[in-house]
Amino acid sequence: MKVIDFRKTVYELWKEDNNISHILAEIGFKDITNPGMLTTAGRFMTIPKGAKAKGLSLDEVKKELIKRGYEIKE
Repeated sequence: MKVIDFRKTVYELWKEDNNISHILAEIGFKDITNPGMLTTAGRFMTIPKGAKAKGLSLDEVKKELIKRGYEIKE
């Protein structure tokens, strides 16, 4: 099982696992596949902050990541 640390930025997570940007896009973070967005906002945005900004339920984001084989670390 892969571990995803919600304290890390999206950019840090992407550097560890390139597939995370596509998974996040499928969950509702559509802008994250834009390379400019990933390297700018992604450097300070965490998944919880991004979910709040997008109006997404953090619980639903967690469920989707768990379904895709990730263990959540908070």
